[in-house]
Order: sequence, then C-alpha cells, then structure tokens
Amino acid sequence: METLFLVREIAASILIYLVTLFSMRTVFKRHARKLPPGPRGWPVVGALPLMGSMPHVTLAKMAKKYGPVMYLKMGTNNMVVASTPAAARAFLKTLDLNFSNRPPNAGATHLAYDAQDMVFAHYGSRWKLLRKLSNLHMLGGKALDDWGKVRDEEMGYMLGSMYDCSKRGEAVVVPEMLTYSMANMIGQVILSRRVFETKGSESNEFKDMVVELMTVAGYFNIGDFIPFLAKLDLQGIERGMKQLHKKFDSLLTKMIEEHVASKNKRKNKPDFLDVVMAYYAEEDTHGEKLSLVNIKALLLNLFTAGTDTSSSIIEWSLAEMLYNPSIMKKAHEEMDQVIGRDRRLKESDIANLPYFQAICKETYRKHPSTPLNLPRISSEPCQVNGYYIPENTRLSVNIWAIGRDPEVWENPLEFRPERFLTEKNKKIEPRGNDFELIPFGAGRRICAGTRMGIVLVHYILGTLVHSFDWKVPHEVGELNMDESFGLALQKKVPLAALVTPRLNPSAYIP
Repeated sequence: METLFLVREIAASILIYLVTLFSMRTVFKRHARKLPPGPRGWPVVGALPLMGSMPHVTLAKMAKKYGPVMYLKMGTNNMVVASTPAAARAFLKTLDLNFSNRPPNAGATHLAYDAQDMVFAHYGSRWKLLRKLSNLHMLGGKALDDWGKVRDEEMGYMLGSMYDCSKRGEAVVVPEMLTYSMANMIGQVILSRRVFETKGSESNEFKDMVVELMTVAGYFNIGDFIPFLAKLDLQGIERGMKQLHKKFDSLLTKMIEEHVASKNKRKNKPDFLDVVMAYYAEEDTHGEKLSLVNIKALLLNLFTAGTDTSSSIIEWSLAEMLYNPSIMKKAHEEMDQVIGRDRRLKESDIANLPYFQAICKETYRKHPSTPLNLPRISSEPCQVNGYYIPENTRLSVNIWAIGRDPEVWENPLEFRPERFLTEKNKKIEPRGNDFELIPFGAGRRICAGTRMGIVLVHYILGTLVHSFDWKVPHEVGELNMDESFGLALQKKVPLAALVTPRLNPSAYIP
C-alpha cells in the first residue's frame, strides 16, 4: 500500500513538473513569438470592416501608425502587409520561397478555373510548365522580338483610326482604343488572327468584361476570410464572378474550337496556341500534361492581364501629361530631336529617349497597375524584422504605398519624371530588382508578363505621344484624376481626349 502511495506521489510530481514546464514554455514562446503591430479589429470579422472601398489607401495610412510590417486579423485569417522597400525585399527576396504560393480565394475558384491558371496556380511543376511555355513562345525576350511586326502592324491600325477621329473632331476614348488594339496584338500571337476586326460593341463588351474581372478579383471578399460565410455570398461577389466566368468561358471555348478547325492553315507556322495544345496531347519530361481547362485558364490570363495592366499604365501616363502640359511639351521636344516628324516612332528609338523613359517610370511609381501585389501565403512560420509570422499567413505588399512614401521619394504626390534622371535614381528599373519600384512585383512569382508590359507601354505610349498633340475636350473641364480600386488600378473616369496629328500624313497610313 505504501509503495502504491509512493508511486502515485511520484507520478503526480512528474505531472505537475511537466504541466509547469509546458506552461512556462508556452509563455516563453508567446513572448518570443511577437507578432507585428497592427489594428485590433472587431470580434469574428477582424480588420475587414476597416478596409473601405480603397484598401491600398487605408493600409498605407495604417502603416504610418503601425510600421513597415503590419499584422491584421482578417476574419479567421492572419494577414501581414509590407509597406516599405526594405520590408518588401524581406518577404519577396529573402523569404521568396516560403511565400511562393497564393492563398485560396473566390477569384481563383470562380474566375481562374479553380486556380488552374498561371497566376493563381500552386507553385510546382504545372505552374513551371505554364510559365516556361509562356516565356518561350510569347513573353520572353526572343519571343517578344519575334512578334515585333505584329505590334507595328496593329499600331498602324490604331494610328489610322485616331487620325480619322481627329479629322472628324471626335474625342478618342483611350481605354477602349487600347483594349481593342492590345487584344488584337495578343490575338495575332496566340491565334494567328485579330480578335476584333472592327472597333465597336463587341470589343467594348470585351473591355467591360476585362475591367469587371480586374475589379471583382481585387475585392476583399468576406467569404475568403470567414469561410463559414462563403456559401452565403453576402456581398454578391461570387455570384457576379460565376456569371462573368460563363461569358469568358464561352468566348475562350469559341476561340479554341475555331483555332483547332483551322489547324491545317498553320502547318508551317504554328502559333502560341498550337504549341500549348501539343501539351494537351503529350506529357512533358516531368510527366506534366495540360488539360483543356489549364489552356483556357492560361488564355484568360494572357488576354486579361495582358491588356488591362498595360492599358491602365498608358492611360494614367497620358492623363498625367494632360494634367501637366509642360511634361508633354518636354517629351515632344525630345522626340522631335531624336526621331523628327517624318516617320513613326520605332521600338529601337526608346533607348535614345531618356526623358520619355523617365515618364514611364514615374507612372509606374505613382500609378502601379496592381496597387496591392497579388497576395501570397506562407508555407511555414518565419521571422521578419524580429516579428513572428505564422504559417498560412497571407502577404500583401502595398506597392502603391511604397511609391508614395516620402521617406523613399521626395514630394511623392507630384508627377515629376525628372526624379529618374538624377544620379541617385536613374539606374532604378521596374523589373523586380529595385524594391523602390516594383509595379510588377518581385521574386519567383513576379508578373510573368513584366517584359511584355514594359515593351508595350514604351512602344504604344511613345507612339501616341510622338504622333499627336493631346487636349482635354472643352466640355470636360478639369481632368478627373481619381482612382478606382481593383486588381488593377483603374482611372475612375475613363480618359477621353482630342488629338491633333503632328507627323507627316504618310505616317498615319496603316
């Protein structure tokens, strides 16, 4: 009996010791695992109600209070926001692999074929195959050079159409014109044909669909952050996504069916879709095989992101030059000196136009196409700036806030291209290595179309500036420079302007 009592005493002592040790370790871990500072938020919903209609602006204001690395409880999810170049570098370079995946969300599910595309796909062999194919045959340096003639040809159509508008005294609606032309450029590369033969209701509907996709995909959807409310679709976002998806799926299915039916015409000159469809039939060296859904999802990426992000940059840049006429004047003077007025701008001219390149960089800084970098999620716990970041924490990089940070940029609210001609800033490029200017993101999930975006912005914007004088219609009055938040940062009021030819009339003949 005494022995049994002794055993019980020893067992109780060991249990008390273990419980005490565990409690002390838990307290120590909680103390050691200090989360980044951030707003307290509300019960259940967390900081979601604080976001408002302009989350990038809200988060930028919060960062001034809580610091460059900020933690928010968003419903049942952890979220961290990086708002300075150093913080962005820590996440997108130092911890790039840990943050190489996208969090699940309604946009990926209902718009991107349940994340079967390149933008939202899990980081792995399927994503690498989609990325490799896109780079080799459309988005990479050599591929871009190969379809330079397509850009030149479509630019001719655009200039001819604008020239006709100028003769009729009609204003050019910039985003509609850009979407029409860019969709046709991309269509010729992917499908060997122009998507829209004439500018009109069909191309305008496509523009509306692209804008709607970029808008709804950028919403802070309650169901993404509070899963048990997802089925209720309280904001109606998922219902709208499903309807939009049907429209895009119908369009993409038609494109693919028509393309397969005309395959014999391209025996000696396969296009992008021909190359991709080859992987629908056979596996690659890693055993990956693309489904029809993968192919549709990839086309959706290329047609939407390829048109909207670049067109928004060009629209903002033209708007800033109309708002600041002295900048347009300097650009014209530089172009007249380098190119003259007897011919159109060529892509090879861009290297000799430092002031114009500075205008492009300044637009990337002040009006990044994706104000909040596409979200990523941590695969395992990590530390940043001495703060503990738990596993499965969503990451947003506030690119918009970095571009407007007075600690990084002098007088950041001014549109001043000259800042990129100084010794300090002239080597800064928007390609993901200089974290003061990352309009396309950075790291292994940087926008796959970074190269293409820069080429299109330089060439199309440069041609439009060089070819015409621009003027805001008298009835418009003061130009509206308000933003509209989405996955891409739209101009709230689409830019419409009157144009007057500056070049020899022969330059406007397609």
